[in-house]
Amino acid sequence: MTDQPDLDHLRQWIGRSSQASDIVTAQLVKGLRATLFREIGDPRPGDAAPWTVHWCLARPVYPMSELSPDGHPTRGGFLPPVPLPRRMWAGGELEFFDALRVGDEVTRTSRIADVTMKTGSTGVLCFVSVDHLVTTSRGTALRERQDIVYRDISTAPATAAAKPAAAPPAAKHRETHMADPVLLFRYSALTFNGHRIHYDRDYVTKVEGYPGLIFHGPLQAAFIVELAAKLHGGAAPKKLGYRGLQPLFEGSEFSVNANDTDAGMELWTANSEGQPTMKGTATW
Repeated sequence: MTDQPDLDHLRQWIGRSSQASDIVTAQLVKGLRATLFREIGDPRPGDAAPWTVHWCLARPVYPMSELSPDGHPTRGGFLPPVPLPRRMWAGGELEFFDALRVGDEVTRTSRIADVTMKTGSTGVLCFVSVDHLVTTSRGTALRERQDIVYRDISTAPATAAAKPAAAPPAAKHRETHMADPVLLFRYSALTFNGHRIHYDRDYVTKVEGYPGLIFHGPLQAAFIVELAAKLHGGAAPKKLGYRGLQPLFEGSEFSVNANDTDAGMELWTANSEGQPTMKGTATW
């Protein structure tokens, strides 16, 4: 049994901050465009990158000796040392002000905003919220709130962690792609993400109890953002909030969907059975 999180101790991390910088390269833009099924082209200095390229920039780099069995860095440091083994990207909110462009030097300033706990159907859940500010020489490019959830590994099937949401309405706009292991590998490589649930089938099925490799939460969000922008002449939403509903697994077709609303757009990803796996709401 995993140790019970000490919330008072973990909340001491609130307010901690870190800063990192990186450069948007043409090669990175090509790789991300390809992974998002966009035209690769020949990006030149000043050309706009995909709207969520910041998730590929200034990624933390740790020696192999400082990695946990799940492929993440050992708990502690900037993020609080939550003693629950399952870690997932639960959702967040994005505010876009300016596109990141090839050649930009980008600085990300991150701050632990909150640490909370609640008890769900699978036991204790610990939520860590992180605020990010991404800037270039032109000023603020985007603000982001990232929500991370930690939970224990129970004897119940991992897929029982989230109940399937009700079937969505028919989508006015819809794109479909295959969630295959190569797609997941490419995104892990672009984001320097060592989390083994995305590429190690033995680990994800035998240790964490899932039926297959898990599609990255930010990759689903990236597809949602890109579809929203595509449907608005290339302009990203002023604000987009999103949250994961249930895991999306590799090995079958998935869809990216959108419907217009009075306030903007409702967007979601769905598995091959049409069940939503991530939902987003965009406003312009």
